[in-house]
Amino acid sequence: MARMTTLHIAKEAHKFSAAHFTIFSATERERLHGHNYAVSARIMAPMGPNGFSADYNVYKRRIRDFCARHDEYMLLPDASPFLKVSQDGDDYVALFNGRSLRFPVDETLLLPMVNVTVEELAHYCLQDIVAASADETLAEVEIFVSSGSGQAGSAIWTA
Repeated sequence: MARMTTLHIAKEAHKFSAAHFTIFSATERERLHGHNYAVSARIMAPMGPNGFSADYNVYKRRIRDFCARHDEYMLLPDASPFLKVSQDGDDYVALFNGRSLRFPVDETLLLPMVNVTVEELAHYCLQDIVAASADETLAEVEIFVSSGSGQAGSAIWTA
């Protein structure tokens, strides 16, 4: 039976700042605002014969890179049934409940999710981390995304 180990990665540098609004229904949404998001991970893997299970540095780099790719952007969901996003020149036009909101294309990320929430961001980041780990022996990965102290969502992948 393999010995299993759990690594916890929660570095101060694993943060990104981004703007968003949560959509509650076809007619209700939050006002545009931002968060200083923090990303951390729990990685379960079998112990190797060399006394460790996975290289912390690999996962720290992957989380850091994810954060860097999302830092200082407006985040919009690309799969919301209530928000229609189109491009008009250098702007995205987001139509919600009859109102148009414009965002510069080069400062906005359209994300493959139905809503920009910590839960959705956790699943999105998890897919990114797991895809980059395809050839590694992992048993489980859990990604946490926090939008403030005491407020986080997580997503779990199991082999």
